[in-house]
Amino acid sequence: MSVHGDDWPADPWELLRAWLPSNDDPVRPTMTLATVAADGSPDARTVLLSELDDAGFYFHTDSRSRKLEQIAAHPRVALVIPLPEHKRQLTVQGTTEDVDPSELAWAYAHRSDYLRRLAWLNTPELAALPLAERIDRWAGFEPDEPPDTWTGRLVRPTRLTFWAGRDDTASRRIEYVRRDGTWVAHVLPG
Repeated sequence: MSVHGDDWPADPWELLRAWLPSNDDPVRPTMTLATVAADGSPDARTVLLSELDDAGFYFHTDSRSRKLEQIAAHPRVALVIPLPEHKRQLTVQGTTEDVDPSELAWAYAHRSDYLRRLAWLNTPELAALPLAERIDRWAGFEPDEPPDTWTGRLVRPTRLTFWAGRDDTASRRIEYVRRDGTWVAHVLPG
């Protein structure tokens, strides 16, 4: 589904489902999560898009992370999901909220072994160890359930911008803004 045509859907979720992989696809896209630090400066990092549903975009992280500290103070965030293989990009603005415990369990169960280990072992203590010790601890660890420090966040979108490039014409954006419970769309230059 393209934003270059003359008839795009009224519901942006039609485009989201066409552009992003299903939640059962083991290859998950990465996205840049932008937050606001306590001093007002912007901060950003790459996180995995764990899943997408009619409520919004999910990511999972350590509850002790700087990003969650920033989100607690300023729950409005931005996401950038690049899809360069299709000459596309999606940007999202929205508000974050905690996820339901059942969603947290589902997301952990659908993570790769590498990401389950990361949820347990990506700590300041492990990072400070010499490489040989880090490798030994990594290889010897068998994760079976999420650690108590692993959590998830839902980003409920208030603005969705779909950018698409083409070789035969200028790029173009379709932007959806949530107003009074309804999505309003308009065309923007690329």
